[in-house]
Amino acid sequence: MPEIALQLDIAAPREVVLAALTTHDGLTAWWTTAVDRDGDVLLFDFPDVPEPFRLRVERADRDRVVWTNAGSFPPHWAGTWISWELADRPASPDRPVVPDRPAAPDHPAAPDHPAAPNHPAAPDHPAAPGRPAPAEHTRLLFRHGGWQPGSEDGVPAVAGTWAELLVRLKDYAQSGKVQPYFVTAHRHDGP
Repeated sequence: MPEIALQLDIAAPREVVLAALTTHDGLTAWWTTAVDRDGDVLLFDFPDVPEPFRLRVERADRDRVVWTNAGSFPPHWAGTWISWELADRPASPDRPVVPDRPAAPDHPAAPDHPAAPNHPAAPDHPAAPGRPAPAEHTRLLFRHGGWQPGSEDGVPAVAGTWAELLVRLKDYAQSGKVQPYFVTAHRHDGP
């Protein structure tokens, strides 16, 4: 069974990438302008399609987002799933280890899961001594699998579209620039 797998490094904190995959504003910024939700099912509308793509959110946390196809359209997506695995990008020369040192009284060591105002993107966000500096980059592994026999012919075209979409996702996460791949005013009525 074929599977689409694409990996890229994004110069943005994991929380930013996660928001791009799990929020209305995030999804409409890089994928399609027509995103709705019915419970745990995301509805994605595109130009010239008879009904929205329906994807059930199976998991959405800091490490992984998983959707499964929950609709009959498009037919070649029947039984497929989409997985987004997020990880801090491995250490590199531009992300040195912070030497062991006591934390200054006004800058206590950061928790492993910082929240505002200690957001990882904040320039004065302190790193815990002896640990890598806070990750400002995310490694994203995208996979689209579960293709049924007979759907293989459509996989290369879908893979090409996903590649283009991931470039827009990366650009949005890194710059905040809104540039959805699909722009449509058309919306289908609910589920």
